[in-house]
Amino acid sequence: MTEEQKKQVAAFRFGVIHDLVNRMDMDRGEPERLIREKCSRKWSIPFSQKTNIGRTTILRWMERYKSSGARIESLYPPERSDRGKCRAMDEETVLSLVNLRREFPRLRLAGLIEKMHERNLVGAGMKLYPSTVYRILRHHGVMKPKGQGPEDRRKFEAELSNDLWQSDVMHGPMVKAGDKMRKAYLIAFLDDHSRLIPHAEFYLSENLECYMNAFEKALSKRGLPRKHYTDNGSAMRSHHLENVCASLGIALIHARPYKPQGKGKIERFFRNIRDSFLEGFEGGDLEKLNEELKLWLRGYHEREHGSTGQSPFKRFTENMKCLRPAPENLPDHFRKIARRRVAGDRTITLHGKLFEAPVCLIGKQVEILYHDNDEDRVEIRYDGISHGFPRAVDLNVNCTVKRDKNSFPRVTTGENPPRYKGGSLFCPKKEEHS
Repeated sequence: MTEEQKKQVAAFRFGVIHDLVNRMDMDRGEPERLIREKCSRKWSIPFSQKTNIGRTTILRWMERYKSSGARIESLYPPERSDRGKCRAMDEETVLSLVNLRREFPRLRLAGLIEKMHERNLVGAGMKLYPSTVYRILRHHGVMKPKGQGPEDRRKFEAELSNDLWQSDVMHGPMVKAGDKMRKAYLIAFLDDHSRLIPHAEFYLSENLECYMNAFEKALSKRGLPRKHYTDNGSAMRSHHLENVCASLGIALIHARPYKPQGKGKIERFFRNIRDSFLEGFEGGDLEKLNEELKLWLRGYHEREHGSTGQSPFKRFTENMKCLRPAPENLPDHFRKIARRRVAGDRTITLHGKLFEAPVCLIGKQVEILYHDNDEDRVEIRYDGISHGFPRAVDLNVNCTVKRDKNSFPRVTTGENPPRYKGGSLFCPKKEEHS
């Protein structure tokens, strides 16, 4: 399993146990109730065909996370002892299973598995499990779901400020961008308890870079939420956002596809933006649009909210002691990670730039942590340990580097240049001493 895959698994495991390891005010019996609830539901586990999580597994993840000092790396999966062995159903068996289901659409899973064996469509030594068969058939769209009644939906509200943030993207007006007119996109974050807006800003794109920029600004201004409830856009589904949230102890939760009811509060805020703010916008560039938005938000935070009966700012600041401030090294959590192997000349390349790594890392695959807007300042990390910030390769300086008999570098400068010993190919003359 690659490092990126391990991070995805660790982020998923943290999402399972976050409310068990972060909440300190639970009543007696509440943790056990939450564990039973988690054991009874179906999960989409990364890189696994299983859909259930056992009680002992959840307790083991909690213990590992707490004993490590809340380090997300403690939830990395260990190396498998059966690496390299086939653990999935072959394509021919899957195709036979899907075709048989289409032939017998009303047959129960047990009967379907029995017919697979009767027709010798199962390979030698392979066993079909009902849960695996169900998942494959549902993935191919041939497993008819059972009829369901009306869904039980209820209003909810987070108990405290920064317990839950909602975020989404709204298509905004056309603005001037150089000689062209381009669409602006509003990226906004809303505190569920107070309806305060930690940050909202218009961008010329809704891509990951813009979303992460807005998210970092929101965290630096209002602290860290315990849960982050997002849509299913490409930026919100990115592994980079998932890793950033996990490293900061934030549970990332995605809304169910085609179920917008859970995002009602931020959708109501966007409607307020359209009806109240954008109606008065007379046009201009992106900078002017954001300046007017800042002024409008000041008034929004001071006005009484119709749902809470308080202004968002007053309600947000009622329990300041419960807020988690953002760490001083917050920008470091937003760095991207690239993996490179250190070459024999102890260099690594990032986006066409050469950097010098320590000699001890030659031949090893290391992680490079960097920001897109500052690629000259990178950090090297190997096996979870930082090896500092390498400098860019200076080929002119390297030309003057000599090695002593112990392979230690020795730089010659222009003050005492070495004597030239050339001039005779076969019989070099002895140096004359004055």
